[in-house]
Amino acid sequence: MCVHLIMLSDKLRISYPIFLVIAGLFISFIPGLPDMQFDPDLIFLIFLPPLLYSAAWNTAWNDFWKNKRPIFLLAFGLVIATASAVAWFSTSIIPGFTLPLGFLLGGIISPPDAIAATSVMQNLKMPKRVVTILEGESLINDASSLILFRVALATILTGQFALVKAETDFVIVGLMGTVIGLTLAHIIYAIHRFLPTNASIDTAISLISPYLMYIAAEHFHFSGVLSVVTGGLFLSFRSQDIFSYNSRLQMHNVWSTIVFMLNGVVFILIGLQLRSIINGIEGYSISQAIMYALLISLLIMLIRIAWVFPGAYIPRLLSKKIRTNEPDPGWKNVFIIGWSGMRGVVSLASALAIPLTLTDGKAFPHRDLILFISFVVILFTLVLQGLSLPFLIRLLKINPAGDEASLELAIRLRLAEISLDYMDENYKELADNDAYRRVKDRYARMIEIAGNRLSAASKEDNAASFLPKYRQMLINLVTIRRNELKKMRKENSFPDELIRKKEEELDLEEARLRR
Repeated sequence: MCVHLIMLSDKLRISYPIFLVIAGLFISFIPGLPDMQFDPDLIFLIFLPPLLYSAAWNTAWNDFWKNKRPIFLLAFGLVIATASAVAWFSTSIIPGFTLPLGFLLGGIISPPDAIAATSVMQNLKMPKRVVTILEGESLINDASSLILFRVALATILTGQFALVKAETDFVIVGLMGTVIGLTLAHIIYAIHRFLPTNASIDTAISLISPYLMYIAAEHFHFSGVLSVVTGGLFLSFRSQDIFSYNSRLQMHNVWSTIVFMLNGVVFILIGLQLRSIINGIEGYSISQAIMYALLISLLIMLIRIAWVFPGAYIPRLLSKKIRTNEPDPGWKNVFIIGWSGMRGVVSLASALAIPLTLTDGKAFPHRDLILFISFVVILFTLVLQGLSLPFLIRLLKINPAGDEASLELAIRLRLAEISLDYMDENYKELADNDAYRRVKDRYARMIEIAGNRLSAASKEDNAASFLPKYRQMLINLVTIRRNELKKMRKENSFPDELIRKKEEELDLEEARLRR
C-alpha cells in the first residue's frame, strides 16, 4: 500500500511524507478498521537506527564541521529554548498543567525530525549550505530532545528535580553516547579494512552497524541517537578507504530500498494513530484540545523564526573572523531555515513512550492530551511547512546552483590533467599504440572542452546552460546503445549473459550522468 501511495504522491507532485501522513489519517477513520497502536520501543529500535544512520552516511563530514556553529545552535540551543517556552506557555493556557509536564511536552515536540527533513527536502533545490545545516541539525537534535524528555519524565515519576544533576546527566548521556558510537565505528572500520570481506559481507555489516551502536548506547542508558549519528559520520568519512566500488554500488542499492520502505511505513503509521489518540482524550473537548495544539504549534514556529535570525547575524557582528571566512547567509536563506521545522516520528514515538501510570499506580496526568498535542504539532508542521516550502523557495527566488556548474567542470579538468600526466610518465612505451592514443586523445578533448567552458563561464557565465545540454547528449547516447542491445537480444546474435553485462554498464553510466 505504501508503494502505491508514494507513486500517487509523485503523480500529484506532493512530498510523499506529507501525502502518507494525510493518507494514513483518512485510512484510520475507515469503518471497521481496528485501532492501530504500536510499541514506541519498537519504533525507536526498528526504524530510528537505520534511518539516522542513512542520513548520517549521506552527510558530508567536512560540510557538517564547517557549519558546526549554526548546527549546534539549532540542535541544542533552540531545542532547550523551545522546550522552555512550551513549558511556560502550556502551563499558562492548560488548566492543571504543571511545569514538569510542560517540559515533558516541550522535549517531545522541540526537535525537527531528521527523517521528515531529509524526505521533504530531497526533491527541493536549495542552497547546499542550507541543506547541510538543516540535515545536520535534525541529526543531533533528537539526542538533545530525548535527554530533556528523560529528565522531565524522571522528575514527574519521582517528584524530585535537581538542576545540577540534570545538567550533568545531559552532558554525560550525550558525551558517552558519542564515545560508544565512535568506538564501535573504529572496530567496524577495522573489520572492513583488514578482514577479507566482499560486497555482500560489507553490505550485511553496514545493516547491522546502526543497531549495534544504538543498542550498545541504550543498554548503558546513554544516547543511542548520538551513538548512531557519530558512528555513521565517521564511517562515511572513511568509506573511500575501506570499500571497493562494487561494495559501494551494492550498499547504495540496498540502503536506498530499505530507507524508502522504512520512510513509507513510518509516515503512514503517524497518520494511522489519530483515531486511537482522539478516542483516548478524557477531560477535554476536541475543540479545546485542538485549540491548545494549534496555539502551541504556532508558538514553536514563531520561536524558531525568532531564534534563527539572531543566531545567524549576532556572531557575524561580534566576530571579524566569521565575517571574513563565512559568506553572508542572506535573510532569504535564514528564513527558509526558520521555516523548515517539520516534526516527525521521533516526536510521536516519544509521546507514546509516556507510561500509562505513575510509580504509585495513579494514571499519568494529561497523557492523552500530550499525545494529541504532539500529533497535531507533527501534522501541522509537516503539512503546512512541508507543502509551502516549494512555494516559498520560488517566491523568494532562491538560487540553489551557485557556482556548482563551474566547480564540476573544474573537477573534470583536474582529473583529466592528472590522468594525462600519469600516462605520459608511466606508459611512454605505449605511445605508438592506437588504443593508447585513443585514450590519451579522449582526456585531451576533456581538458579542451572543460577549459573552454570554464573560460566562457568566467566571461559570459554560461556554464550552467552548457552542462545540461552536454549531459543530455551523453544520456541520449546511452539510450541509443541500450536500444541497440535490445535489437541484439531479439536477433539472438550474442550470448544473453554478455548483453546483460553491457546493460549493467549502461545503467551505471546513466546513473552517473543523472546524479
